[in-house]
Amino acid sequence: MKNIFKRRILIPVFAVVILITGSSFKNDFFEIAKQIEIFTTLFKELNMNYVDETNPAELMDNAIKNMLNDLDPYTKFYNEQDVEAERIRRTGDYTGVGARIRTLKDKLVVVEPYKDYPADKAGLKAGDQITAIDGVSVAGYDGDASNLLKGAPNSALIVTYTRQGKSNTTSVTRSEIEIDAVPHFSMIDEQTGYIVLQKFNAKASSQTGYALKDLKAQGAKKIILDLRGNPGGLLNEAVNVVNLFVPKGQLVVTTKSKVKKYNKTYYTKKEPIDINIPVVVLINGRSASASEIVSGTLQDLDRAVVVGSRSFGKGLVQRPKKLTYGTQLKVTISRYYTPSGRCIQALDYWNRDDSGNAVRVKQENYNVFKTKNGRKVFDGGGVFPDEAIEVTKNTAITDAILSSQSVFDFATTYYYDHKIEDINNFKLTDADFNAFKSYLNTSGFEFETETEKALKKALEVSKTENLDDDISKDYKTLITNLDNSKAKAVQDNKKLLINLLTDEIVKRYVYREGLYEYYKTNNEEIKKATEILANTSQYNRYLN
Repeated sequence: MKNIFKRRILIPVFAVVILITGSSFKNDFFEIAKQIEIFTTLFKELNMNYVDETNPAELMDNAIKNMLNDLDPYTKFYNEQDVEAERIRRTGDYTGVGARIRTLKDKLVVVEPYKDYPADKAGLKAGDQITAIDGVSVAGYDGDASNLLKGAPNSALIVTYTRQGKSNTTSVTRSEIEIDAVPHFSMIDEQTGYIVLQKFNAKASSQTGYALKDLKAQGAKKIILDLRGNPGGLLNEAVNVVNLFVPKGQLVVTTKSKVKKYNKTYYTKKEPIDINIPVVVLINGRSASASEIVSGTLQDLDRAVVVGSRSFGKGLVQRPKKLTYGTQLKVTISRYYTPSGRCIQALDYWNRDDSGNAVRVKQENYNVFKTKNGRKVFDGGGVFPDEAIEVTKNTAITDAILSSQSVFDFATTYYYDHKIEDINNFKLTDADFNAFKSYLNTSGFEFETETEKALKKALEVSKTENLDDDISKDYKTLITNLDNSKAKAVQDNKKLLINLLTDEIVKRYVYREGLYEYYKTNNEEIKKATEILANTSQYNRYLN
């Protein structure tokens, strides 16, 4: 507790007051009361005496969020605006323009307009940079300017945006937006159904169940459940999705906490739709939380073959706690465990390295567990697929490229430079990939490896010891070699980067719905899943 006060200026009063009421904090009552009193006097003196005007609400908001940063990234404070955003995430319903937006300091970037929703009908496209809404400048707006896009149904707003260097305006009429948990389901062939489950909101299990029944009515005798890129959501919905494929009364997940009332076991409560239909679950490094409950549980029960790359590794459970004045605290209360007994949490936020970074569980420290049929599975690092597709595994360089938005920005330029008539046969060429590498070199993309960080630190130390003259020449040589290694790393990840670029580019022409159609004939994971399902003996070998 004392260390937090050394690192942070402000500590939230009401959050700490709530903590006092918990029985686990009774022994620290005096220390907590003492720190509250210190904080109260500090906050009062700061706001009364600081040389410039202060914003108490903003100071408090920043103080709380900075304090929670010392815990884990899922324990969060929500102000009133954040609470509404979280409600939208859980329910999938809101009133707005129907587009995924990225908020930057001086503009809003349209990441993805949803097909046939207001933004799409108004002509907005991915990559458009919104600079003003109803005459209000995004750059000068105090707060999250994306909130200006929300409002009453059927109300109109004028959007000023930049596209390819040219300024444009358009009128957008807001409407009620419903974000589907299952944006796509269809038949891949005469016997194989394909379901994309994108998020675990309140509609996840009902929409997945509807899709499963519909596909079976179309003749599906095998199912591919696509959880790639699904960040998770509601735990109960994960249990209900598992329930579609396993009998009533089956243990799905256990949560364990230091607070006894949070120790819970979750069993399936309904009659399933089909407990025998062969299932392949697709996952990747962005499949997290509830996605890992579904994939990990179906794997533990030998009910599905898991294909793709290792999942994210989020084995922590959060619960919202209402605070005063419409605010909330979403707090990590427990870890979850799949039926075999494994916890899939990958990062240890409570034992950090010297730089303050969470430590990943080392492979030698993984524990072995057994599935229902006696197969070995492991904890400590996400769900490991039964069939790994190496090309889908993100690396440090590909993560850095994705974080830099280089794939998104290159796709925007590509879209306006190319007309594609038949998207289903679209393939990026070697020349396209070379153009992307050139784009990385000219766009200011930077990627600092851990090796570079260590070398810089060593050089700084050498200066204090008057050794830098001898070392600087070797340092420059090493940095040059590292730059060459990074260029080689981009080339070594060519196939994965081409896949990422292809996904982004295809969406520009035929929306997300068209991307899933494209996957059915072009995606490597789906091809592998279809191959496994087509061979009953091969499918059974994975599970036994």
